[in-house]
Amino acid sequence: MVLQLVFVLVAIIVGARLGGIGLGVMGGIGLSVLTFGFGLQPTSPPIDVMLMIAAVISAASCMQAAGGLDYLVKLAEKLLRRNPSHVTLLSPIVTYLFTFVAGTGHVAYSLLPVIAEVARETKIRPERPLGIAVIASQQAITASPISAATVALLGLLSGFDLTLFDILKITVPATAIGVLVGACCSMRVGKELVDDPEYRKRLAEGHFDARQAEVGDVGNRRHALMSVLVFILATVLIVLFGSFDSWRPSFQVDGETVRLGMSALIEIVMLSAAALILLLTRTDGIKATQGSVFSAGMQAVIAIFGIAWMGDTFLQGNMSQLTQSIEGVVSEMPWLFGIALFVMSILLYSQAATVRALMPLGIALGISPWVLIALFPAVNGYFFIPNYPTVVAAINFDRTGTTRIGKYVLNHSFMLPGLVATGVAIGLGLLFIKLF
Repeated sequence: MVLQLVFVLVAIIVGARLGGIGLGVMGGIGLSVLTFGFGLQPTSPPIDVMLMIAAVISAASCMQAAGGLDYLVKLAEKLLRRNPSHVTLLSPIVTYLFTFVAGTGHVAYSLLPVIAEVARETKIRPERPLGIAVIASQQAITASPISAATVALLGLLSGFDLTLFDILKITVPATAIGVLVGACCSMRVGKELVDDPEYRKRLAEGHFDARQAEVGDVGNRRHALMSVLVFILATVLIVLFGSFDSWRPSFQVDGETVRLGMSALIEIVMLSAAALILLLTRTDGIKATQGSVFSAGMQAVIAIFGIAWMGDTFLQGNMSQLTQSIEGVVSEMPWLFGIALFVMSILLYSQAATVRALMPLGIALGISPWVLIALFPAVNGYFFIPNYPTVVAAINFDRTGTTRIGKYVLNHSFMLPGLVATGVAIGLGLLFIKLF
């Protein structure tokens, strides 16, 4: 088992270094070693999760192609520029809402240069709003009803008497408050901008001019708004259908009444939303496949395909040994499973892949599904090693040099807000499951 685990971890580490679809295809090599080398029987690939993510990404990509994301970014830019002194508090709120609605943290890219420049113009250290804004854009992944991670968790917990609303009523307030606490902590990070030696050096060298980072105008505002409304309506419908079982269509199968499953419902609603956006806004479907949302989403699908399939095969092939060795410890201290989720997310760089790879072990160990929901925000550990795309983008967009990676690598601008937001979210989640 230990030797198998070594091959699994090597596949994960190499895949993360390759980037893009590298994580997923390295999962294929790991699966080959487990199957042909160790004789483990492959489990079924996570088809339902992959199809749900593909449907959501299709709708989000169509909204982006129709100008919907640009429209939202333009509104956010106006909000930040009208309230520049509150940029450290408003920036994470905006990026959180963007991810919550779109289901992917990559929508924050367009806002990062605006946040950096608004902070600099107001003489606020850009590291403060940028650090927590990036963290907020990922914390919202575990609160968004249509994110790949939430969809994966919902699918795994389908065997329990839990609804989508049961997940959201814990994760939404927990992560939102965690982000706000992280923002408050970020307000005092580092020296004031005018006293920062790197900024003063760049200022003296003439690195700054009067230009502003602005978002381009939306081509067709009516079509852009229409795409946003259709997408939000689809999201609301999924939450309602997921919260009230009686709202979902029922069928007679072998004399028994069977409700439409959430996986099929999400796929139907989101594919329909994508089609409506294209039809109502007269958007070219090819354009939807060329945006950043589609690219990032399809990378997530491939990652889950390879890594989750490899992880499932390893876990199922060694389930009895794993449960015997750690069941006692985890039963007494289930919060330790949160540490495992956090560490795995650092390796996988994907909340959804982490959920699909490790949550089945938590279920097999007998951890309460409510505790698993409370620990869900632990999958946001991607920031720990500062080479995630949004982290790198934020560093590059800060022309003052205050957002940076420290001498010891781990002492970077995202560590404090990331640890605070994640820790508070998990702590509140554990509190909320006791209250609710």
